[in-house]
Amino acid sequence: MTKVVRFDRYGGPEVLRVEEVEVAPPAAGEVQIRVQALGLNRAEALLRAGTYIETAVFPSGLGLEAAGLVAAVGAGVDGFRPGEAVSIIPPVSMVRWPAYAGLINVPAGRVVRNPASLSAEHAAAMWMPYLTAYGGLIDIAGLGRGEVVAITAASSSVGLAAIQIANKVGAIPVAVTRTFAKKQALLDAGAAYVVAASEQDLAARLADITYGRGVRVVFDAIGGPIFGPLTEAMSRGGILIEYGGLSGEPTPFPLAAVLSKTLTLRGYLVHELIGNPPRLEAAKTFILDGLASGALRPTIDRVFAIDQIVDAHRYLEGNTQFGKIVVTI
Repeated sequence: MTKVVRFDRYGGPEVLRVEEVEVAPPAAGEVQIRVQALGLNRAEALLRAGTYIETAVFPSGLGLEAAGLVAAVGAGVDGFRPGEAVSIIPPVSMVRWPAYAGLINVPAGRVVRNPASLSAEHAAAMWMPYLTAYGGLIDIAGLGRGEVVAITAASSSVGLAAIQIANKVGAIPVAVTRTFAKKQALLDAGAAYVVAASEQDLAARLADITYGRGVRVVFDAIGGPIFGPLTEAMSRGGILIEYGGLSGEPTPFPLAAVLSKTLTLRGYLVHELIGNPPRLEAAKTFILDGLASGALRPTIDRVFAIDQIVDAHRYLEGNTQFGKIVVTI
């Protein structure tokens, strides 16, 4: 028997419940993992609320990130042995492969041996943020040395990963946040500049930082009205990577800026990287190299126990965290 988090109707955090269930042995090609820690993502709150790109099948599990120890391997699996510390690449479907459980079966191709320097908590906070940021900044935008990149929602786990990745390739990360409340923490996290969108003229400040040349790469999780000043601050031929939509307000199409500057506005889901084996391998190599060198280090805001999963989701939706929320089992 193992603890599993499930829900049988859409709603707020209170619909989540912890149950004891039996877990089948791993099938052929699968690795069974005794989970020690989970990384929470906003996608899980959206699935629970019924507003995610995937539809729950009740009773539904959820969860995209987990780390723990190999418990067993299925037929045909080579390269893993019981007791090894591993983590999982987020699945394309968390309804099919939910991570919120004490024991999970995962396709062997989605399992990665953890760097020795990482605890289970840090390993559970690793793949979604770094894969998302790498996919947008490096795989798609080709961010390079000396380039200024504007990163919105900068205090989120993905935003902080983006700051670290920008520094790793020698770029100049500008953290865009709502107020200056987290300014020092963002500077300590590696941001070269911090811009408070509700307290400053965002476009003018980005123009100052780039000496009027504009920002070629924007990595945005917000959408909504911020599209105006962001595109106004971009350079000719620039690219805006949109991977979120946190605003909830309508997102205007900045026609004048797009035409006059020949801008690219690019929607991006991390699934396109995860579903492409060569691109995924390149991302894993980049991330593991960064972890080994110390250039990359997951940022954990707060740790909850599995029996506090409702409180953990309430905290997630409070939007006050700085980095990743982790749940231990």
